[in-house]
Amino acid sequence: MSVWTRQSRWVRLVSGRVREETRARWHRFEALWRRSMQLRVVVSTLALSLAVVIVLGMVLQWQITSQLLDSKEQAAISQAEYSLPILERELTAVDPNSDSVAEQLQAALNRLTTSSSGHSTTETVAGAFTPVLVDGRAPGARREQPAAGPVEDVPEDLRGFVERGQLATKIHTVQREAGPVTMVIVGTPVSSATRPLQIYLLFPLSAEQATLAVMQRTLLVSAVVLLALLGAITNLVTRQVVRPVRQAAQIAEELAEGDLDKRMRVIGEDDVARLAESFNEMADSLKQQITQLEEFGQLQRRFTSDVSHELRTPLTTVRMAADVLHASREEFPPGLSRSTELLVDELDRFELLLADLLEISRLDAGVADLAAEKLDLHEISERAAESVRAIADTSGVELRVFAPADGTDLNIVADARRVERIMRNLVANAIDHAEGGPVELRFGGDEQAVAVTVRDYGVGLRSGEAELVFTRFWRADPSRNRRSGGTGLGLSISLEDARLHGGNLDAWGEPGEGSCFRLTLPRKPGEEPESSPLSLPSTRRIAAPEALLAAGVERPSEGEGEQEVRDQGPARLTEESWEEK
Repeated sequence: MSVWTRQSRWVRLVSGRVREETRARWHRFEALWRRSMQLRVVVSTLALSLAVVIVLGMVLQWQITSQLLDSKEQAAISQAEYSLPILERELTAVDPNSDSVAEQLQAALNRLTTSSSGHSTTETVAGAFTPVLVDGRAPGARREQPAAGPVEDVPEDLRGFVERGQLATKIHTVQREAGPVTMVIVGTPVSSATRPLQIYLLFPLSAEQATLAVMQRTLLVSAVVLLALLGAITNLVTRQVVRPVRQAAQIAEELAEGDLDKRMRVIGEDDVARLAESFNEMADSLKQQITQLEEFGQLQRRFTSDVSHELRTPLTTVRMAADVLHASREEFPPGLSRSTELLVDELDRFELLLADLLEISRLDAGVADLAAEKLDLHEISERAAESVRAIADTSGVELRVFAPADGTDLNIVADARRVERIMRNLVANAIDHAEGGPVELRFGGDEQAVAVTVRDYGVGLRSGEAELVFTRFWRADPSRNRRSGGTGLGLSISLEDARLHGGNLDAWGEPGEGSCFRLTLPRKPGEEPESSPLSLPSTRRIAAPEALLAAGVERPSEGEGEQEVRDQGPARLTEESWEEK
């Protein structure tokens, strides 16, 4: 039994490997079929050509076979008509009352064949044949009828036609010791004064079968050669057509990679040459437009940088004058004193705007660098949240910073100044749009990266606005005032800072459900993580914590892996426990 078990396992193993190999080969062929237009054209042409060759070969073989058989039958009938007068002369001496009729018929048949060639089979225009002579006096008992020759080779239905006085032919196969033999049999009645007789001439089709075999081999070889030539010709023609297309695709990829000097070779004046010329003209136009855009971008960045630098000198002078006025504001009338305070506030905002413009200029120019050092993302985020706490308190917004209780390592190598600026911008933006609700910070990490999410439950974002929030000076609601005094460049700079580290900054929002920003940074600068350790909220409707608390809903405990480390106020609901509206 163990032998059978081992054999069955071996059979299953081999069959499984064969199936896997077949499946793998089929998948590779499918991939090649989808990828190669040349293969599809060649295979399709060969398939259609094979179908046409098969149909033409069958028609040609049928016509040749029919023509050969018709010629053979006509020659056999002519031979039978030629033999009738000879037999009629020889059969006049047959004695109808003799008991040896079969011997007399054989003697007459011998005289017929001897008069032709002296052999039992006669060579004629129709080819070699074997005659059979049958006494037709007693048609009801054919087995007892006297006959000369191999009468058993004559089919019964043919004898029936001849017995009724008709000339008939039939293609019939008889068995011989060497194998089956196909022949044309011609039968006709013989006029005799003594008794009714029938003559049958058996013509083998060996020569015709040999001719058909040669013809079939010729057709097969011709079909194979024709298909091979068609495949080679189709492959050559298709390659001439596909090669410029492949060249255009390759050059288009190189253009997309930034090599704007690549062009197609123009050969001749045909359609492919016109395609190459049009492609080159398009490439020239794209290069010109891209060059113009690059020059315009450089001019714009230079203008922004120059203006920002030029404004710093008069701004310093204005700042000095404003500080003098601000220091003496108590001596001014109330209206003038308030104007002095507004002047200082706007100067502060103007200085922030100039600083952001200079930073944008450095980022656009690609000259921004990282002062990388080892830091803790949680500590940096706490410091950023603390810097805007006064704004949150003024707006009635509660800041909640949660640290992983499972001891997840949040240490990374990054630029502390830039990371803190990212977090300060995200928290300030959340405060501006929180509508008095809480702002929450959560952290996560894995082997490749760390992440932090900043979540608010304010107005949220409409469809499509998540892709626009990082646009410079973009506002979802232009009428809304920035409580944090932002310049409109904070999120844009934050995105560039994240990308400078090899990370990313993502946004999510739903109208009435708030928004969430996720910062993902690699453990080391330049290492692009495959995914973020934290996920963005889903699009399902989630009730804000305060709405559930006001409704008297029991507050569940905090989710595992988190503990509140800031603003120990009313217990909050985890995102997983919020009920749908």
